[in-house]
Amino acid sequence: MHKPELIFDARDIVGESLVYDDRRDALIWVDIGGRRIHRLWLADRRHEAWNTPDFPTSIGLDRNGDAVVGFTDRVARWAFGAKFETLAIVEPDLADNRLNEGRVGPDGAFWVGTMQNNLNADGSPRDIDRNSGAIYRVTPRGEVTQLTPREFGVANTMAWTEDGRFLTADTLRNEIYAYDLVNGTLAHKRLFAGADPRGAPDGSCLDGEGALWNCRVAGGAGIIRYGPEGSLEGFVDLPCSWPTSCAFGGARFDELYVTSARFTMSADHLRRRPEEGALFMVRPRARGRPEPRFG
Repeated sequence: MHKPELIFDARDIVGESLVYDDRRDALIWVDIGGRRIHRLWLADRRHEAWNTPDFPTSIGLDRNGDAVVGFTDRVARWAFGAKFETLAIVEPDLADNRLNEGRVGPDGAFWVGTMQNNLNADGSPRDIDRNSGAIYRVTPRGEVTQLTPREFGVANTMAWTEDGRFLTADTLRNEIYAYDLVNGTLAHKRLFAGADPRGAPDGSCLDGEGALWNCRVAGGAGIIRYGPEGSLEGFVDLPCSWPTSCAFGGARFDELYVTSARFTMSADHLRRRPEEGALFMVRPRARGRPEPRFG
């Protein structure tokens, strides 16, 4: 494995929801606290950014080449650079919750997890004092289905295995779970990977062998590779304290890209570690696969 490389100095407050667009050879991701969406074209490192009217929490690719975006309380369709068109309000009865992780599933729907809102209107942090997050499924027609009880502190990570399981995490509990995916519903929740002292679970992606690559936020400074059944198989050190999400990309899907955050970090820490919030890449001797598309 080669040394991690800083690809783009984004200086994101909370870089998240990294996705590789194999049609364009480009990466897209959001900066939640910075209220912006990024696109980086890998061939020439050309960068684009769009400001958003609300905190963008996640993003996915649409079959027509556009995007689907999660905001504080809603999911929207978006043609790059155009207006955001609301598709669905996810938790209209929980004004103090917000969307967090979101990803297009193999079924073509946009799956989103929620949490108690930890952001003030100006992007400063708020305390969390309850477990009110859940997992939802949003169809291209705007239909919203709640798939789990409201029991997550911070719903994070979304991955679908080839043998019919759904993997997700609770960052506050420092645990990753597996469910059986049965006719579009989630059943038989069980522990996939328990607490690890190296940070807490944030975003993840699967490689072609079914292993889960999980970013370790809150000081973890790296990515854990879990085997298909949850065994700890390796750790990749990164030059950032809070890696947040990851995606395989490149023509051979053998480059692992990683976003990071600088949320809550002191000015003194950022003077010493200005690379916090950047986009990184490693070549881990593994390959990923294309992302599903919405629609």
